[in-house]
Amino acid sequence: MSTIFRRLPPSEATGLRTGARHSLAELYRPADLVVLGLGVMIGAGIFSIAGRQAATTAGPGVVLSFMIAGIACLLACLCYAELSSTMPTSGSAYTFTYVIFGEVWAWVIGCALILELQLAAAVVAKAWAELAIGAITNFGIRLPQHDLVASLLVLLILGLLTAVVALSARIGLRALWVMVTAKLLAIGAVIVVGALHVEAANFGDLYVDPQPLTTPSTTVLSLFVGQGQAFGWFGIFAAAPAIAFAYVGFDIVATAAEETVNAPQAVPKGMIRSLVIATIIYIAVAVVMVGMVPYTSISLDAPLSGAFRVAGVDWMVHIIDIGAVLGLTTVILVMIVGQTRVLFSMARDGLIPRGLATISRKYHTPSRVTLLIGLVAILLAEFVPVFTLQQLVVMGTLFAFLFVAAGVIVMRRRMPHLERGFRVPLSPLLPALSLFATLWLMVNLEVLTWLWFGLWMAFGLIAYLVYGRTHSLLAPQREPVASGRGRHRR
Repeated sequence: MSTIFRRLPPSEATGLRTGARHSLAELYRPADLVVLGLGVMIGAGIFSIAGRQAATTAGPGVVLSFMIAGIACLLACLCYAELSSTMPTSGSAYTFTYVIFGEVWAWVIGCALILELQLAAAVVAKAWAELAIGAITNFGIRLPQHDLVASLLVLLILGLLTAVVALSARIGLRALWVMVTAKLLAIGAVIVVGALHVEAANFGDLYVDPQPLTTPSTTVLSLFVGQGQAFGWFGIFAAAPAIAFAYVGFDIVATAAEETVNAPQAVPKGMIRSLVIATIIYIAVAVVMVGMVPYTSISLDAPLSGAFRVAGVDWMVHIIDIGAVLGLTTVILVMIVGQTRVLFSMARDGLIPRGLATISRKYHTPSRVTLLIGLVAILLAEFVPVFTLQQLVVMGTLFAFLFVAAGVIVMRRRMPHLERGFRVPLSPLLPALSLFATLWLMVNLEVLTWLWFGLWMAFGLIAYLVYGRTHSLLAPQREPVASGRGRHRR
């Protein structure tokens, strides 16, 4: 049993692990990491989440909800920043856990990340297709056979972006720069034009008297404390977990660490800066949303578009559509990149078939595992009702957050000698607060989500015991042959 808790030595986690065929070339610079973070954190939700939470849960106080959610995510981001600066590797939370807690826990986190990123790519691709159809319809074009068109669009976007990631990381990065710049221009237009139609009276004092919930929830928290209330301070805090999910994605920046120039300093800066910028942008859009129309008049179907229609600025609807489509396009692209790097690391460690860790000599990317990820995402999006499972994306993310926050505390005690490019201030207080904040977000998820997550983890553990435990490069029966720096291969 002790072999399943064997830990990866830090020197092996940070070295070139298995020779030239299994190492990634440096590509990203600090500004690229900020774009990577903004690419995944700012999606179509920026145009809807503030309005929906204001209308149903927090009222004008949704602006405060965004601040609370931003602080909770910043705590997790600081923990990621320290571990990434200590172990700049493509495995992110998976590799951190391998070094700090042991192999079986690393496998568990790997499963959580696979669930997060693989399912997210499918969910977002499906949402992208619906948004694209809506944008086309808003231009007055009627599309026949909605379901068929949506299915073809899912196949198109996932196939195209998978090919981009598989064939050239550099082309993918350039495309990301163009799309992120375009969607930020669209968001900038929303903020500037919307600000011209803001009425201070719509904000009130940011507080609305509490009201009973119109749709009772079945979250874990509700099982222990009963149903809460909408609006008031309870509503402001209750909206924060849903909003925090919009910020999720900064952790994917850590998967680019192995490909980053001067990673110990660049990765922490890239993660923190992208999260801070995203938080400011989200708050700005929330202020515009709440200020343009009274929270009682917000359309739940299209909050921001509806607000501009009420203001008589119909042409902004097309800007919002374009921004939303571009927003989800970059989310899918970064999700595929992140998932590729996590599976690449797991394969390089032998926990999944090592053939998936092969770097293409022609394209200099882990193209084999990228194509597999794209194929699975297409199958999920086309044949599985992924919208009903989207909370599992959040569950996988938050589960990794727990281990990263705990990892900072444990690593400070167990490995104080390791060089760190960034240190979480006020440790262990801030990592402990991150643990608490993450648990708070998790208990606000549906009970059914916890059950599905438990089943996925049980399946993952069986897979580890059957395959990963015996094929791991740390398995005692393997015969290592020296190769590269700090790692071995068969």
